[in-house]
Amino acid sequence: MNSTYSKTFVYVSSADDADIGAYEMLPTGELVAGARIKAAPLVMSMAINAKSKLLYAASRSKPFTVFVYRIDPSSGALTLFDSAPLAESFPFISLDNTGRYLFGAGYGASLVSVNAISADGKVDPSPKQTVPVGRNAHSVRIDARNEFLFVPTLGSDQVFQFKFDATNGTLSSNTPAIHLAKSGTGPRHFVFSPDNKFVYLLSELVGTVTTLSLDQQTGLLSQVCVDSLLPASSDLQPGVPRGPVGLAGAPVRNVEKDIWAADIQITPNGKFLIASERTNSTLTVFSVDSQSGKIVQTCTTPTEKQPRGFGIDPSGQFVVATGELSNSVSVYKLDPQTGTLLWIGKYPTGKASSWVEIIAF
Repeated sequence: MNSTYSKTFVYVSSADDADIGAYEMLPTGELVAGARIKAAPLVMSMAINAKSKLLYAASRSKPFTVFVYRIDPSSGALTLFDSAPLAESFPFISLDNTGRYLFGAGYGASLVSVNAISADGKVDPSPKQTVPVGRNAHSVRIDARNEFLFVPTLGSDQVFQFKFDATNGTLSSNTPAIHLAKSGTGPRHFVFSPDNKFVYLLSELVGTVTTLSLDQQTGLLSQVCVDSLLPASSDLQPGVPRGPVGLAGAPVRNVEKDIWAADIQITPNGKFLIASERTNSTLTVFSVDSQSGKIVQTCTTPTEKQPRGFGIDPSGQFVVATGELSNSVSVYKLDPQTGTLLWIGKYPTGKASSWVEIIAF
């Protein structure tokens, strides 16, 4: 473990068990399970304010709610101290860089919302703003300067580009307001490079990572290149948008061979990018050229069944992956030279686990 950190803790939300599991990560990357803390059914997306030692978790069951937990820096234990209503069912929540605002992306409602957060970490029950966007908003993140916010909409193949005023917590459309993705790709999750120069956008329906340059002055995106996360031997076919979680509805066709990419993360040093694909249950690692932003695939590794979410620890050494159809999490060591993943161990978790957050002290 990076000597900068003395304690590292991992949190995994389990939608069907309506709780969050806490683990301590040892210097070897192995996990020691702690207590499971109740939240609500369909608890999924989480976000951490490391400075304030707070974890925010959103439930997608009615009444839509965000739960706020204090993190004990010595044990990693969670203590609930606040909850507040959310405007909609959010598959993705995130915080601005000051910790004063909570953003939510609404898949079924096709909107983005902003809630103020008080000095003690409590979420205002009334959103400051809700803004309509394209169909099936799937994620929301703000850049390192706390000025530019993006919302990919999977069902309309768009990335909405906003300016953010941190003084009053409001969004306004950039010009142009939309970066168009290729039709039928389904832009889903994304991450910023640590230097804030690039955005890596994962497309759920075709399993590609699009590298985009981020203009530091205007906050606008422009495409650099597109790479596949699928191995050359893959027999998967392009997928289709699926219905919102928590609502009944049969798939429009047999989806057993559909590409179903899920999550994307980048190491703290920006050297490696990792993405998950759920149909074949894999993690794909890319090496990153920090100057050009371009990526090259280094390995594809089998992981927990249907890996919706995973996390990279703050030291950049370990990857923790969970699966919606497994009852365990797996930990891997990321080789800093080759970009390959070495499996360390498997640890029990709850049902329908879908999200991983990691904090180090």
